[in-house]
Amino acid sequence: MTHRPTNTIHKGSLTRRSLLAGAAGLAGATAIGFPSIKTRAAQTLKVGTYGGYFKDSFDEHIYPDFTKETGIEIQSVAEPTGEAWLIQLEQAAKAGQAPADVSMMAQVTRLKGQSAKLWAPLDEAKLGNTKNLEPHFVQRYDDGGIAAIGAVSWYITLVTNTDVYPTSPDSWKALWDPANKGKIGLLALATNSFLLEITAKAWFGGTEMLDTEDGQLKALEKLAEVKPNVALWYRDEGQFQQALETGEVPMGQYYHDVTGLAAAEGKPVRSVFPKEGGVLDSGSWCVSKASKAIEEAHAFIDYMCRPEIQATLSRKVGTAPTVKRSLLDLTDEEFAAVASDIPPIIPRYDIYAERSDWLNQKWTEMIAG
Repeated sequence: MTHRPTNTIHKGSLTRRSLLAGAAGLAGATAIGFPSIKTRAAQTLKVGTYGGYFKDSFDEHIYPDFTKETGIEIQSVAEPTGEAWLIQLEQAAKAGQAPADVSMMAQVTRLKGQSAKLWAPLDEAKLGNTKNLEPHFVQRYDDGGIAAIGAVSWYITLVTNTDVYPTSPDSWKALWDPANKGKIGLLALATNSFLLEITAKAWFGGTEMLDTEDGQLKALEKLAEVKPNVALWYRDEGQFQQALETGEVPMGQYYHDVTGLAAAEGKPVRSVFPKEGGVLDSGSWCVSKASKAIEEAHAFIDYMCRPEIQATLSRKVGTAPTVKRSLLDLTDEEFAAVASDIPPIIPRYDIYAERSDWLNQKWTEMIAG
């Protein structure tokens, strides 16, 4: 998973704030309640999220209503980027401490924490609202126990400058089209671009081929064919956004919601979901095994799985909902601003967790070296 919420959203916070400030107010949460918690003295739950705008949005739009309903006070924690937070949680857990009870974790770091048995197994009986989620957002240990629950998600899509491309391509295969030589911007890392998955879906029918090393090599070889078309391998998302808006790099992969916000400001850009699907990246709620607030953590995670809370996140933070669309009150326009009904490409986080050294070496040799 990219650390995009700490990067893109934070960088674009002033723009996003100005656009979201006039949005409809937070809908009142349905008062399901948690009597066993509500009737006792207020407890504190430490919740870690990506910093900057993302954390600010949760502080403003989510936590106050949760506290009002349950009596559980939220201590909001800004997580550092990358694996630094995982390392902090691991070291603290050895001392029986939890810098945060609940943390929003990137998928690769979530899997690494899962392998290290860092996450407290969650009680499915206390998470009735997980039935609202798309199945891939309920993440399990090998024994079937719940290790983590999808928190938020967002899409990477095919973006174009409308002045240069009056009509948008409808397939990821456009990245390989010789007509687009020197016109494309792509994320620079295997682990945040998910170009292996895009290649597998566009040219080989699905990501199952990535199960084996031979399949991974085959995808890398096909992806290497795109290199003549690439003008920019970017790590700085703002650099690509500026180049896209000016037409200097008029096509590429980027974040659907950010592109939509730029278009709403009058920039000549568009985001489309290719027929093969956009890439659906996400973060998950994980509970430290050292937490002393397991009951409160369950109450919080279950609350976050409500359709109305996910709809609020879509409206206020620009994230795609983790719950099934049929349960949401989002209008077609609101839903299209953050998501699509086209089945998504789900990143193969497992291969980055298990084979990161080999994949990064091959990526450097064959793709972005």
